[in-house]
Amino acid sequence: MSLLHLDSSANRSGESISRELTARYAERWRAAHPTAAYRYRDLAADPVPPVGTGYCTLGRRVERHGGIPLDRVAALAANADEGREWELSRPLIDELLAARTVLIGAPMYNLSVPVALKAWIDRVTFPGAYVDPDTGAPLLRDTRVVVLGARGGAYGPGTPQEGNDFHTPYLRAYFVRQGVAPEHLRFVNAELALADLSPALARFRPQAARSLADARTATDRAVTGGGVGTDGTAVVSRSR
Repeated sequence: MSLLHLDSSANRSGESISRELTARYAERWRAAHPTAAYRYRDLAADPVPPVGTGYCTLGRRVERHGGIPLDRVAALAANADEGREWELSRPLIDELLAARTVLIGAPMYNLSVPVALKAWIDRVTFPGAYVDPDTGAPLLRDTRVVVLGARGGAYGPGTPQEGNDFHTPYLRAYFVRQGVAPEHLRFVNAELALADLSPALARFRPQAARSLADARTATDRAVTGGGVGTDGTAVVSRSR
């Protein structure tokens, strides 16, 4: 058992709902697995550098080889730039491969994920990293991914803004493409997080409070894998 805990909210003031939810999950998970390995990364406080030219050229060279073991990638680096890019990438890839559960705090920013999380995604998505080079089997097939987020408005199923949700569908598609089994994905989102701040959303404050309470309950249930629908999304308040 091991947990990789990633936060990506730019708000580190203590007001972040996604950080509150991930801390809640991590506390309960660690209490249930007191001897398990735990790794925390604050992607906002310690940003992952965006990928550069060396990452791209090295990745293309690996692609031409049709996928090779990660231990052989460094030998393919043709220059110092490619070597540096791989040195930045390999530890993050190893962390992801080593984790049995990946916990991600991912608030919705401008209809999608924070740039800090996207930079991590771009860097760990190295060609062939999550496929067994001998068998072609997905190395993340048994990895559990739990995404806890918050959205300023309401984007859940049945809401007027449902079609503008490029946040949860993106993360679901990304992790499935990396080989994570759909049944191992869990999503919990507290909606209407801006209702307490925006006068225009003031009438939705009761729904926002209910959605946050439901998200906390769903977070607790996600520790044991319960309380989700068939698509991995927790059943929380469908605020409109």
